[in-house]
Amino acid sequence: MQRGLIAAALLCLAAAPAPKTQSLLTARDLDPALVLPPPPATDSPQAAAELVELRAFERRDAATEADARLDGDTKNATIFAVVLGPKFDLAHLPATAALMALVRASEKDTVDRGKDHFRRARPYVSDPTLKACKRNDDPLSSYPSGHTSMAFSMAETLARLVPEKAEALLARAARYGQSRIVCEQHFRSDVSAGQMLGLLIAERLMAKPVFRTAFDAARRELVTAGVAR
Repeated sequence: MQRGLIAAALLCLAAAPAPKTQSLLTARDLDPALVLPPPPATDSPQAAAELVELRAFERRDAATEADARLDGDTKNATIFAVVLGPKFDLAHLPATAALMALVRASEKDTVDRGKDHFRRARPYVSDPTLKACKRNDDPLSSYPSGHTSMAFSMAETLARLVPEKAEALLARAARYGQSRIVCEQHFRSDVSAGQMLGLLIAERLMAKPVFRTAFDAARRELVTAGVAR
């Protein structure tokens, strides 16, 4: 009887979800409302110009749209495998995966604060004729772009881990951010703000001792795996 209870308890533990990675950045560490400029006013010339840019992508070809959709659906560090090569397999790099989880949790928490503060309408709210790849559940979540912030916070962290690939990593983040415009889901200023915030997130995280410890472990792992020199 007791063995059965123990076995049942172990099964429950095995089935339980892994603990959620917690953000390392609070609003006191980084407040988007204090570091980002406000988005362009809806009736401003800049906002009008940004809509014109988005409308041009209504003529995107199928391959371009497919690439942009794939980026939009991939919200993790695997987007950088094209730069770092096949050895950058997070399933076999637990320390690096744990570090990227810290970046992701901290980035999302920070970006969500920014979205809640600015409450900018998505482009397809301003112009319902836009052919957006997807329509977000929250139509007032355009600024800053969370996808772009994720890409740049991870790219900057990886650039410090693999400095010989820094330029290519940041270029990949820029292409990833551009996919949000190709898919007509963000304005140009949303993407610019996401880039700025992502780089700041990486910088602030590096000042955290817990993050620095995880960073050093990931660096050793990537060198051992042959991803970094």
